[in-house]
Amino acid sequence: MMPVLFAVGNYYFIGTEYFTNPETFLIATPIVFLLYWFSVILLTILIRGIINRYPRIDQTTKRLVVMLLTVGAVTVALAVFDVWIYSITPGLEVAFTWQNIWPIIILGEFFDLFLCAMLGLFYSLEQWRKNEAETEKLQRLSLQSQFDALKGQVNPHFLFNSLNTLSSLIGEDQEVAEQFVEDLAKVYRYILQAGKIELIPLRSEVHFMQTYKRLLDVRYGESLQISLPESVPAELHVPPLSLQVLVDNAIKHNAMSGAKPLTINIETAFSQRISISNNVHPKIRAIGTTRAGLASVKAKYRELGNREVRVEQTDENFKVSLPLLPEPVRV
Repeated sequence: MMPVLFAVGNYYFIGTEYFTNPETFLIATPIVFLLYWFSVILLTILIRGIINRYPRIDQTTKRLVVMLLTVGAVTVALAVFDVWIYSITPGLEVAFTWQNIWPIIILGEFFDLFLCAMLGLFYSLEQWRKNEAETEKLQRLSLQSQFDALKGQVNPHFLFNSLNTLSSLIGEDQEVAEQFVEDLAKVYRYILQAGKIELIPLRSEVHFMQTYKRLLDVRYGESLQISLPESVPAELHVPPLSLQVLVDNAIKHNAMSGAKPLTINIETAFSQRISISNNVHPKIRAIGTTRAGLASVKAKYRELGNREVRVEQTDENFKVSLPLLPEPVRV
């Protein structure tokens, strides 16, 4: 199509002499070629700049309006520039007049309308596909998070270890054993209820962690030291079991002993975040340490609005900071 358009354009400016005079043909053809590609490159840069400035789907109308106005104004300038180039080129004898400029402007504006509409459509379609892919990815992560939560609800290792601990307690201290059974029942009741809700008050989560901490204290003794915040912000929420998952992660990835206890600190910061930090004592042989629990927490926060879960790691400490969320709006 380009050779045809070049020939038609030069015929409009020069007339039949473009085809009958070899010298005129050799002068005009490179000029129309260079002017065409100069215009294409300039318009492409402008359109990409506008798309980058207004990239979102909800900015489609604004993006198209700005694109049409900008490209339309540049097209007028290019039409004047093109005719001026022809008029100053020796041997072409093209007059620099509005009579020659107006048809180029009108043709260019029609072309701009078509170009902007097509580019806008293709870009919106591409963004829609990306959004669909991102939504599908978040759904997969959500399903994986739900699956991980389900596995946590019926974790056979936790139950087996708890029953072993209970078995040893029955013969040693029946009062502690009774408290242990009561706490174990509370933990499983909370876990089963948590699987049905999206957010839970931070106070409820910390209260659950107090019960969970008592179970861990009985099992690990002085080898594990967990500190919980004494007071928490009112009306703020977290995904259920987030603290428990991260505490389990710390226990799973670190060795502990009476001489070198694992210390886990849970504390709030400026009523906006809650952090879970621990000292690092890597296990010599780490089995299944994939940090799937941390990945599931991150996935849950992305599902809730792409809120940032911050992770800070050094040779001595590991810290995860979770944003505290407002109460969800009921529709």
